[in-house]
Amino acid sequence: MKGGCLHRLIVSKLCFGLVVLLTVPIVVLLWEGAPVLTIFSTRPEQLKAISHGTLQQQEQEHLGAGLPGPASTSHTHKSRDKVNRDCNYAKGRWVADDKRPLYSGNECKQWLSKMWACRMMRRAHFSYESYRWEPQGCEMPEFSGPNFLKRMRNQTLAFVGDSLGRQQFQSMMCIATGGKYSPEVEDVGWKYGLVKAPGALRPDGWAYRFPVTNTTILFYWSATLSELEPLNTEGAVTSYALHLDRPVTFLKKYLNCFDVLVLNTGHHWNRGKFNGNHWELHADGKPVGNGSRLADLNRAKNLTLHSITRWMDSELAQHPRMKVFLRTISPRHFVNGDWNTGGTCGNTIPLSNGSEVLQDHSIDIPAESAVKGTRVKLLDITAISKLRDEGHISNSTFKKASTGINDCLHWCLPGIPDMWNELLFAQI
Repeated sequence: MKGGCLHRLIVSKLCFGLVVLLTVPIVVLLWEGAPVLTIFSTRPEQLKAISHGTLQQQEQEHLGAGLPGPASTSHTHKSRDKVNRDCNYAKGRWVADDKRPLYSGNECKQWLSKMWACRMMRRAHFSYESYRWEPQGCEMPEFSGPNFLKRMRNQTLAFVGDSLGRQQFQSMMCIATGGKYSPEVEDVGWKYGLVKAPGALRPDGWAYRFPVTNTTILFYWSATLSELEPLNTEGAVTSYALHLDRPVTFLKKYLNCFDVLVLNTGHHWNRGKFNGNHWELHADGKPVGNGSRLADLNRAKNLTLHSITRWMDSELAQHPRMKVFLRTISPRHFVNGDWNTGGTCGNTIPLSNGSEVLQDHSIDIPAESAVKGTRVKLLDITAISKLRDEGHISNSTFKKASTGINDCLHWCLPGIPDMWNELLFAQI
């Protein structure tokens, strides 16, 4: 029995992958004359979108600009289950709620990183905490720590992604515990190989088990969701092959231990990150040449999104009860520059750019396209979060002196990522 699955013995669940022979149409894409990706799909519109790299990162600026107002009530003969099954959770509005936040930013010190706990910083405005998202025409279940743990009894929720995924993980830990010190929660990271390596600042992730309900919440850091293979381990600086068409090894090793999986990627797909981390693009086991279409990082990311969603779709045939979500990108709100060129996000007035999202489709077009035709669901938070520019850490800091750098990427906690988890809970 693999370590990551050991706790499943309590509930008599098998944690070994089954060997299933599938008859699946396979298409091998040719890129610059060489095969670069095997896709379990023959939908021509999907293949065209991938091969020509037409999916773009640019957001479609068609957010609703309505101001907060009284809710309109509509009557329907549909059952609650039918309404929720057809619900577009990304369409709706922000409403004031005096029952928010769901936990205290001062008290959730056991799970919440100090750098994201804005209540412990110099920040003076906290009105961003007092809103909830209300999808249009949907019955939202009551979201609380006890309700979440009851729903996830004998199950494992895994977040795999970048630091924004880590924020969502910490938000869920705070919600599940009510933000209170919880000595009964067990550190089970060792079961998933999540131990701090010698010389490392932190482990690659964390996993915690709630004994009363046998619920595990896990996070694994993978900025690109792609397999990284060391190329020159004997050199002074190690370079890595980033395989666009291979999922991160952690997923392949522990996938059969998860019941709900949330994937995210996006903000590390830039030259600064790639150069700093010494990542070199590979596809079909070969380096991507400078003249290749895949040398463009937007196209490279799109290929990875399609690759991992179709790999997950093929795996779901063996794990039909698993729920897998691709979370859309979290928006940045830098104004007049970027993080290192004087960009700021100083707004403190909630919903100053409107409270509603009215469009039916995601503004994260690559992510929405990637899940189309698969059993992977879209956890669409982009347009909703885009309305909340006042919820970033901005120039707040727990240090006595400001660094002069604004964080308009990460969010204060409690804050916007709590809503991401509420939408996740509604869909599991």
